[in-house]
Amino acid sequence: MRDVVTLLLAGGKGERLQPLTRDRAKPAVPFGGCYRIVDFTLSNCVNSGLRRILVLTQYKAASLDRHINLAWRFLCRELDEFIDILPPQQRIGEEWYTGTANAVYQNIYSIEKARSKYVLILSGDHIYKMDYSEMLRDHIESGADLTIGSLPVDLKDGNQFGVMQIDGTRRIINFREKPADPDPIPGDPGRCLASMGIYVFNTKFLFEQLCNDATNANSAHDFGKNIIPQVVQTHNVRAFPFRDRDTNQAQYWRDVGTLDALFEANMDLVAVQPPFNLYDLSWPIRTYHPPLPPPKFVFADLREGHSRAGFALDSLIGQGGIISGGRVERSILSPNVRVNSWAEVRESILLSNVTIGRHARIRRAIIDKGVQIPEGTEVGFDLEADRRRGYTVTDSGLVVIAKQDSSNVPRDLD
Repeated sequence: MRDVVTLLLAGGKGERLQPLTRDRAKPAVPFGGCYRIVDFTLSNCVNSGLRRILVLTQYKAASLDRHINLAWRFLCRELDEFIDILPPQQRIGEEWYTGTANAVYQNIYSIEKARSKYVLILSGDHIYKMDYSEMLRDHIESGADLTIGSLPVDLKDGNQFGVMQIDGTRRIINFREKPADPDPIPGDPGRCLASMGIYVFNTKFLFEQLCNDATNANSAHDFGKNIIPQVVQTHNVRAFPFRDRDTNQAQYWRDVGTLDALFEANMDLVAVQPPFNLYDLSWPIRTYHPPLPPPKFVFADLREGHSRAGFALDSLIGQGGIISGGRVERSILSPNVRVNSWAEVRESILLSNVTIGRHARIRRAIIDKGVQIPEGTEVGFDLEADRRRGYTVTDSGLVVIAKQDSSNVPRDLD
């Protein structure tokens, strides 16, 4: 792995995740109670033996920068291990990153300094476990110029991905970015072969393609739209099939690019047999854990006619959480959340420092950091009323409450 430098593209706006991305980049969005989305890709890197990582940031990166500094500064520079954050530096011109290929092109200088034979390019906004060393080994043994991580997806979803066709040796013979009419897998008419946005390039070959693309005024300077469709016809470009670490069959890979997709991926974690296993000690997911006490479940006797016990079922409860006589079911609570007496929280995601007042009822909601839900409030039961309050309501009926700006509500930057 010493011959590899990893580039993590983490500058996306995440417009479909508004309002959760109002103050943070998409890879910095909290996930699973105590993680950020970016933690899963970075954990894959470290667990795969990849310890030379460049993180390319751009959009509202303060939260992401702070998280990486808190959680990911354990690598040893003296051993040539690092996770370096690279914002747009305008080293080549006066423009910001204008596409995925342009972002890498603007950082050729930093890649050159790593003196690597291979470049692994990743996206920082997917949830999955993958041993990248297997893909790198396949790339080297095959003699490929470029290898692309791939997995089958439903044909109806193919217009959201780069879709490829391969021959019997896994060589890619055609590649189209987000086609309106994706080509099905031969013998499997209901699915197509999609790109995961994971690329292994020979470094010299990557530099040649980036420099050629940079001089093309008609290019969008994007790997999927421009570079890959051109090189599949002239070079050895191969697909690498993704195999899930837990099952080696059913590949768990989630693009959490929409509010509903983010919600469903979180709900996967509270299933009785979750399809994505956070408790696999052989593949730890690293993150920053604040110095908070363990969660607490309180039997509340408030002398109002009857008592109530703090209760949580099929849920993840973060450090510092207090369930004080409330009821939580199929939900994920981030650190320092408080659910007060006679409140009910069902199928919801509460981010850090959220307080649910007494007798409040929350259903199918995502509540951002620091929001205080007043006593007796109902969320997720009358969607028209939720819209009138200014909450975001998706087509599926998921309610999202953004961080509040009023002076009496704690509000941090991430």
